[in-house]
Amino acid sequence: MPFDQITPRPFTPAGVQTYAPAMSGLYGISNARQWLYIGSADDIRAALLAHFNQDRGLMAKEPTGFVFEIRHAGECPTRQNHLVLEYEPVCNRLPGRR
Repeated sequence: MPFDQITPRPFTPAGVQTYAPAMSGLYGISNARQWLYIGSADDIRAALLAHFNQDRGLMAKEPTGFVFEIRHAGECPTRQNHLVLEYEPVCNRLPGRR
């Protein structure tokens, strides 16, 4: 089952500040070619902003958009696993797999 919100928002500091909620849930980051990362956080906005300063591997893949869905923290691990299986983001893959 895809993300609840399918229209990507711009993955820029201003786009994150404008569109990402400071709430618990899941988020996906993509570029024009592929899904890059799917994560969960107690604060979606803070987690997305942290990628700009702390995740050189992700940023090297030139992310352009993000989506999110608000979820209770207890629901996030299972939902994240489903989304990772569905979208196969390159930064969530285990070493040695595709």
